[in-house]
Amino acid sequence: MKNKFTTTELVMMAMFTAILCVSAYLSIPTPLPNAAHITLLNFMIILIALVFELRDSTIIIALWMILGAIGVPVFIGGGSGLGYLFGVFGGYTFSFIIASIIIGLIKGKKYNRIKYTVFAILGAVIIDVIGMIWWKFNGNLTWKVAFISGFVAFIPLDLVKAVVAAQLVPLFKRLLPDRSEYSEQSTTQN
Repeated sequence: MKNKFTTTELVMMAMFTAILCVSAYLSIPTPLPNAAHITLLNFMIILIALVFELRDSTIIIALWMILGAIGVPVFIGGGSGLGYLFGVFGGYTFSFIIASIIIGLIKGKKYNRIKYTVFAILGAVIIDVIGMIWWKFNGNLTWKVAFISGFVAFIPLDLVKAVVAAQLVPLFKRLLPDRSEYSEQSTTQN
């Protein structure tokens, strides 16, 4: 694993961090308690995990979380701060980085539509399960209420978003420069 970032990598990571921030604002409120929202965050998290290398996707998502933790309103509905992260829906936010790391570790280097779709679905399930468990304990809910309102209510649309994200990977991969160019440039410049 290389240690240096190219300018292009930094620009792409910054751009996707910004897109991730914006995706939290593209939300539809639900009738669930505590202002639950349906957003594009899951879609973007899974897309980032599938498109970028593990190191880069982890940095993008961690940077987004750090921005939100220090008070920049980048979470759902303009939320921010540690209170948001440790609130009843914070488990969904923490699950984003967990799901992206798992996807990054198992996806491999070569795109395969079926394999990537399965990993995207796995990512969506991980996000909703961790979020549901967090919500159950922080919201003092029964398992039944947490399951219905924290998993069943979100998983159908999250699965659709995951499948769509997996299909768009080749398109987004074309936006990223070829990694072999970096190796050649680094060797010729050193």
